[in-house]
Amino acid sequence: MIPFVKAHACGNDFLILNDELCAAEPRDSLARRLCDRNRGVGADGAEFLEGRKQRSGSIRLYNADGSIAEISGNGTRCVAAWIGYETAARPGDEIVLETDAGVRVCRIASRGERSFDIASAMGIPRIEEMVLQLDGGRKIAGAAVSIGNPHFVVMVEDRRFFVEGAPWQSLGEEICRHAAFPRQTNVEFVRMRSAGEIEIRIFERGVGPTASSGTGTCAAAAAAIHRRGANPALLVSSPGGTQAVHWPGADSEMTLTGPAELICRGEAF
Repeated sequence: MIPFVKAHACGNDFLILNDELCAAEPRDSLARRLCDRNRGVGADGAEFLEGRKQRSGSIRLYNADGSIAEISGNGTRCVAAWIGYETAARPGDEIVLETDAGVRVCRIASRGERSFDIASAMGIPRIEEMVLQLDGGRKIAGAAVSIGNPHFVVMVEDRRFFVEGAPWQSLGEEICRHAAFPRQTNVEFVRMRSAGEIEIRIFERGVGPTASSGTGTCAAAAAAIHRRGANPALLVSSPGGTQAVHWPGADSEMTLTGPAELICRGEAF
């Protein structure tokens, strides 16, 4: 039996597994099996936790399709919430997690019994203007943003997030698999509500359309600040909820603050 904890951050859900207690099954196939929403437990991804000490550890994220992702902001926050719960952490306490994108420090801002608000240091975004040529000759201008993992951000005006009449879901899938991104990319569509708030839709590499993404929130905010002059303190709304981003300057680390909630614990075969 494989013990797990399930948690979500703004509807972006993850399974948290102690890697040492998992079977010998390859982690990619184990993630696919457990994340299957009809035949498994169901989740957007599986976070495998290794070498945990009191309030630190190392995590590796497998997407629902079995591919490895460098990092998930929401997944990292979910693991921090679980460790915070296990160690009776209080507001102000920090949990340090090593990811494939580097060390992330998660500070507990507030907490309930099994819900947490957590501020995570997310590194320094790197932005590059890019124009993609899609099938049929259509060109899409956007920003390639690295926040430890790859993103392509498209600014939109349409409330439905259509781009030149194309739904964001199909366009996101095409951009995700574009030849410019040999390992594929996450895609965000961003609509400005005001200088202090943006709304996004997310096509996540290895998952598809998702309710939320922590790194996607950061990438979208970085592009809105860089390309549209949005405020350095920015609210980012997605179908799953709202998170807060603070990016004081181009050479400064970005901070992401948002909720994480523990759903259940159990055992899987």
